[in-house]
Amino acid sequence: MVSVGSLGTVAAGSAPTSARASSSQSMAHAQPMAASPPPASVHPLSSAASMPPPPSQALWSTRLVDLLNLVRHEFDVIGNDAMHFKSQRVELEHRISQQINEVALMQEHVYELEKRHFEMVEQYEDEIKRLHALLEDRAVSSVGAREAPPHSTTRAGAPVDSRSAYVMPPASQAYDREERERMLPAMSSVSGDAAWHPAKRTKTAHGAPLVPSDAPRLRPDDREPKHLAPSPTSSRERNEEEEASPPESMQEQLQSTPPESTLSASRKVPRAESGSAPQEGAASAQSAKDGGEAEPSAPPAKKEDWSVMHNPSTKPMLDVGLVHTFTHNSVVCCVRFSPDGKYLATGCNRSAQIFTTDSGEKVCELQDPAVSGPGDLYIRSVCFSPDGKLLATGAEDRQIRIWDIAEQKITMLLTGHKQEIYSLEFSQDGQILASGSGDKTVRIWEVASGKELHVLHTSPGQNYGPGVTTVTLSPDGGLVAAGALDTFVRLWDTKTGKLRCRLKGHRDSIYSVCFMRDGQSLVSGSLDKTLKLWDLAPILQSADSPDDEVTNASLCKATFTGHKDYVLSVSCSPDSRWIASGSKDRCVQFWDAERCQTQLVLQGHKNSVIAIHLSPAKRLLATGSGDFNARIWTYEDK
Repeated sequence: MVSVGSLGTVAAGSAPTSARASSSQSMAHAQPMAASPPPASVHPLSSAASMPPPPSQALWSTRLVDLLNLVRHEFDVIGNDAMHFKSQRVELEHRISQQINEVALMQEHVYELEKRHFEMVEQYEDEIKRLHALLEDRAVSSVGAREAPPHSTTRAGAPVDSRSAYVMPPASQAYDREERERMLPAMSSVSGDAAWHPAKRTKTAHGAPLVPSDAPRLRPDDREPKHLAPSPTSSRERNEEEEASPPESMQEQLQSTPPESTLSASRKVPRAESGSAPQEGAASAQSAKDGGEAEPSAPPAKKEDWSVMHNPSTKPMLDVGLVHTFTHNSVVCCVRFSPDGKYLATGCNRSAQIFTTDSGEKVCELQDPAVSGPGDLYIRSVCFSPDGKLLATGAEDRQIRIWDIAEQKITMLLTGHKQEIYSLEFSQDGQILASGSGDKTVRIWEVASGKELHVLHTSPGQNYGPGVTTVTLSPDGGLVAAGALDTFVRLWDTKTGKLRCRLKGHRDSIYSVCFMRDGQSLVSGSLDKTLKLWDLAPILQSADSPDDEVTNASLCKATFTGHKDYVLSVSCSPDSRWIASGSKDRCVQFWDAERCQTQLVLQGHKNSVIAIHLSPAKRLLATGSGDFNARIWTYEDK
């Protein structure tokens, strides 16, 4: 109690001690009950209510309202855009629907045109058969000197050539059945502004020119009409073709050449022929000379069926002569000499054949026994190994067969290509093999194991790009060059698989490429009727390879013009002095690589010259044609 009283005394101030004690006691009793309220003037709630709001609160309220208005505005804009996009979508859907209907209508028209086309083809084929039968009857009925068959007309009034029975061979259609036939076969007329005409067209007795059917070109669609499929021609039709273009007409053509023509023509007597028409004609002529009467079915006496025309603006430096003629049962798609020049390999329907170059004897005929049944299987490419013991063949069935020539057996089967194989080449050391296909790839194979080392695509998109028509390896095997349907020559590094360069200059698909012996130059032949000589030294000397988008047209050293139709094959002589080219105009031209001009024109086939090859060891030229013949020629310096 004393302590409590003392506290009360301190609180009371100056009051007497007794009064302070009593008051402190009363306060001690009153404190536990309640506390006295504070004065109204100092009440906390009333003072807070009477105070104005701080400035920051009003600012945030205004800011919130502005943000809400902005959100509302953005929402309205998005809503308007959505309505606009919806209307555009409806409009686009309507347009797409219209275009789909138009495409369907166009497709119906295309189907109708295709149907009519097939009907017309059937009619023309029937008419051609009838005309062939008529020509055969006339040939049998004429016993004496026979004239060339008249130039008949079809029901539509268009001229018909007896040669049109030849469907252009697979090597001339060539090359990529998946992107096949960009241009349908049509009767072509040879034209040009050249100063001299390398190959005049043969004329019939009525003066109408005989022209071959055009070589079908590759087209981007994946369908191949049945009427364009390669089909072998019967021997009777081949004989009729020979009758339709007798050698005498060539002599008449050369005699009737106007004086202003700058070509001089000379005929060469064939050294030896194997199964050639001139020998048969000579036998018939000898029989008639001895007093015997020629049989009605025997062919008439014929002179040599080839000619050479020199360029008079240059000094003649070559003599060309015929050595052998090898008749096949179908179109000859490819020819290739062995490295030592002793053998020649040819590819035709279902088989590859090997002949000796000296005697012309057939060594063997390589045909896969596993391939049976009807249908065609054209061998598009053949190539000897450097030691001459193996032969690689590429065919329409997308397989590469490596043959042991001595055993006549397949030692290895390389698979991987998705479409037909059009070109093969061994490296000079025999370690790798390059192949080109219509599946838009070049593949590098290891010969010893059959392993696929590289798959080189013509386009970064593997499902797109041009088909490959031809490949060649540089002499050191470091580069592989490929020609394709898109007018570019591509060069890859065989070790790394990197694209080194694309050579731009041709205006149409490239069907043949060939390295010169020094490896510094490359020759290409194209459907634009020209050859181009490329200088590769800048590419070989550059330390950094350009990327796959770099194209270089400045590397073209020369352009050779003179052919009147597609250039289908090119080849270089071992000394790099001469370049030979075969064309659909039925001629082979020899070009002087140093002077970049034509030396001579050889006309020795009755159809397109599909394949040529200059022997790497001898002065020999091999040609393969759509007339079912392969021939070996000599070319010697004068």
